[in-house]
Amino acid sequence: MIRRFAYLLALMACLTLGACASPPPASSDDVQRLSTQIKTLGPDIDPEEADRAARIAYAYTAQLAQEYQITDPPLLHNAKVNQGLRPRGLCWHWAEDIERRLKQENFKTLELHRAIANADNPFLIDHSTAIISRRGETLYEGVVLDPWRYGGVLYWAPLREDTRYDWVPRELVLEKRRQEQVARLTPLPGN
Repeated sequence: MIRRFAYLLALMACLTLGACASPPPASSDDVQRLSTQIKTLGPDIDPEEADRAARIAYAYTAQLAQEYQITDPPLLHNAKVNQGLRPRGLCWHWAEDIERRLKQENFKTLELHRAIANADNPFLIDHSTAIISRRGETLYEGVVLDPWRYGGVLYWAPLREDTRYDWVPRELVLEKRRQEQVARLTPLPGN
């Protein structure tokens, strides 16, 4: 109930700001900065893979923004998706789609991860993202790729510098939820 109330308050704040135009296109400097950040993940990162991952992350974000019909701030767009007025565009859609697209590249020196934030906070909605790291490293050593946060504009930063969210591996969050569901459905002894 509290989570729903917080969501409605955030939605009302978005409504007062009005609709936004489509996200602006990324510059070649934006792509180069992301590529450089990916290359810093380790000395064995293939520079061509880092360049390709950065280009795809930006280009695919722009493609998805069009496909998702992004014209509003994220929470307002979420409301439209939930009402059936937009096809996709919830944070987990962005994370799932960008992860899937980047995995198609079969990188040899890079690896993709998924993470969720706010799963344990009853006042905030969950937030999902994709993370790219050096192959063999955990998501904690990676770079967050979050196109949802700014409504179709790719946000990225090393995970440890993204202090806005406390990212947790997606599989841990989902396993905890499965265990909680089983616990709720399992009768207590003697009942």
